[in-house]
Amino acid sequence: MARKRKGNKVDGWLVIDKPYNMGSTKVVGKCRFLTKAQKVGHAGTLDPLATGILPIAFGEATKTIPFMMDAKKTYRFTVTWGEERTTDDIEGDVIETSGIRPTQDQILKALPDFIGVIKQRPPIFSAIKIDGKRAYDLARAGEAVEMKEREVEVFDLKLLESDLQSATFEMECSKGTYVRSIGRDLARKLGTLGYISMLRRTKVGAFDESDTISLEKLEELVHSAPLEEWILNVVTVLDDILALAVTKDQADFLKNGGFIPSRELPASNRIGELYKAMHDDKIIALCELDEEFLKPVRVFNL
Repeated sequence: MARKRKGNKVDGWLVIDKPYNMGSTKVVGKCRFLTKAQKVGHAGTLDPLATGILPIAFGEATKTIPFMMDAKKTYRFTVTWGEERTTDDIEGDVIETSGIRPTQDQILKALPDFIGVIKQRPPIFSAIKIDGKRAYDLARAGEAVEMKEREVEVFDLKLLESDLQSATFEMECSKGTYVRSIGRDLARKLGTLGYISMLRRTKVGAFDESDTISLEKLEELVHSAPLEEWILNVVTVLDDILALAVTKDQADFLKNGGFIPSRELPASNRIGELYKAMHDDKIIALCELDEEFLKPVRVFNL
C-alpha cells in the first residue's frame, strides 16, 4: 500500500484577494493544492459573492487564527434600493418591492443609528447554527427560520457615494457583523427596501489591500520563488501582543510545557498580560503571566 505523500512545511500567512463567486473553502483548497502545504486554514469566511481580503494561515500560523477572527474588519459595499431579497444580497429572490428612493441627506441622517453597539438580526441565509443545523440549509429546505438578534459593534460607517438607485458605503466593524443585515436594516430605516449588490472586504486586522495577492499571482509565485520569500511571518498578526525575550534554555523549557518562575523575568512585566515569548526573532510560545509563573498557552514549532 502506497504511503500518503507528506506536504511541504509552510508556516506563515498569505493574504488572498478572494475572487467573485468563489467560496472561502475553495480558496483554501486552491492554496493547499498550489503550495502542497501540510496544514492550511482561513480566518473569517467571505460569502461567495463577496471579494477582498481572505487571510490564509499555513502550518504554525493556524494557531494564531483566533486573533484574526477577533480583529476589526473593514468593508466597502453597495446597497441597491427598491427590493428586498431572500438572501439580502443580489443572489436571492425578490420578495418585496418599493418605489421609495432615499436622498443623500436622508441617508446621512440615518447613519448614526448604525454606529456603536447595535443589535442586528442575521440573514436567514447564513452559516449560524440552529439546533445543530446551518441556517442556510434550513432556509433552502423551505423550513421557517427564526434568527435571534445579536449585539455587534460598528466603529465607523461612511457614505462614499450615492445616486437614485444605490449608495456605496465603507464600514469598520467587529467580528460577527453581517453587512447584509446592515444594508437591509438601513433601507427599512429609510422607509424603503434594499439589498447588498456589491461587497468587498478591504481590511482585516493588520492586513489591508496592499498585502493581497490573487490566486493567479500565487500560482506564478509557487513556480518562480521560494515560499519563504512571499509568506508573511507568523507573528504578523500578533503585533498588539507584548514581546518578551527569553534565553535558549527558557525557550526549550517553554516548548516542553514548562513554567518559568516570574522572579526570573524583568520586574517591569505586567501580571495578567498575554506575552509572545521570543528567541532569536522567532516566536516560541504565547504565554500568560501570573504572580508566580510565565505559563505557555500556545507553543510554536518553528
